Amino acid sequence: MPLMLVGARQTGKTYILEDFCKNNFDNYIYINLDKEENICKIFEETIDPDKIIEKIEIIKNVNIIPENTIIFLDEIQVSERAITSLKYFCESEKPYKIICAGSLLGVKINRFKSSFPVGKVVIKYLYPMDFEEYLLALGETKLINEIKTHYETNEALMTPIHEKALDLYKKYLVLGGMPVMIKNFISNECSISHVNFELQEQIITSYLADMNKYTENSESIKNSQIYNAIPKELARANNTFKYSLVDKDARKIRYESSLDWLLASNMVLKCDLAEKNESPIKAFVNSDKFKLYLSDIGLLRSLSNLDYSEIILDKNEMYKGVLTENYVACELYPKSKELYYYNFDKYEIDFLIKINGDIIPIEVKSGRRINSKSLNEYIKKYKPIYSIRISTKNFGFENNIKSVPLYAVFCINK
Repeated sequence: MPLMLVGARQTGKTYILEDFCKNNFDNYIYINLDKEENICKIFEETIDPDKIIEKIEIIKNVNIIPENTIIFLDEIQVSERAITSLKYFCESEKPYKIICAGSLLGVKINRFKSSFPVGKVVIKYLYPMDFEEYLLALGETKLINEIKTHYETNEALMTPIHEKALDLYKKYLVLGGMPVMIKNFISNECSISHVNFELQEQIITSYLADMNKYTENSESIKNSQIYNAIPKELARANNTFKYSLVDKDARKIRYESSLDWLLASNMVLKCDLAEKNESPIKAFVNSDKFKLYLSDIGLLRSLSNLDYSEIILDKNEMYKGVLTENYVACELYPKSKELYYYNFDKYEIDFLIKINGDIIPIEVKSGRRINSKSLNEYIKKYKPIYSIRISTKNFGFENNIKSVPLYAVFCINK
């Protein structure tokens, strides 16, 4: 089957696929359908694999041997016919190897006008680098192994190691997981004060430009309104999404398609309200009540116009809580492609997840203060097999609550 890699712009799709192709195949052909109109036109005239390959050979002046040649179709979302052709490449008797990606491929799939080649394409998702991948980039493999070991044993890390991990976590809150940011951090000798934060602003600008390029003007405006409103939404005491905070006259019927666009683009993550803490959680979702998070914590910091020193020096405790909750959402979402929170009586649980068939409540704290009426009441009422509290505290297990430091969230449900 052809492979399709879906993800937001700047998450590294082209880089990782090119690296894969160059290192695993004798022959590799890269085609950017957004720039190579002559090849794009081939798909408009035929979706027969043999004819497509024949014409590419002529245009590129190459000899394509199916057994050892891989073809990478980048920005495939610009050609619906190219996506349709993947079905026929899959069904061909010849062992064609096709791999493709696109910055707004998720949106294209959601709004596909023709028959999408369901079951004929392997779809994988690429997200910003999580905290573990950030540590890998820094060469901190020993620290990763230490964190994983203590997550399993619930034994506290030695204080200097715990403090080092927390310091790296604070820097990750500032940087986020966009590869270009982490690369810039490393190239500046891991000095946060020398990082080029304009790179984050450029990514946000490119996201807004995509909204203008690939949507009608009225929808583009609504897309950007929702995207820009998320920092304000998350800062509210009750941060359940309200269309009225996007625009005082906003209504669901006018903005729903724009929200769907943002979710499909992987720029935004949705956390649904579960009305029952039972399995399957998805069956008990209230679709009218949800929270929105940005898909990258560094972009949230940038969009919120927070200076990096406010986070590193703990100058803004209130909004740090917002960043922390968004960070946890970014760490949890890629594993299950879904997020849930839970309300009962007058209390709220930040996240509900399923681990080994059990529904586990998660409470998120940005600092060491761990008193939580909500989690205590949840435990008293529902008696879960255990609960998870995420904070700056070290590992531990007490009163049936598993204490997980913020830097170890990547271990949850690994």
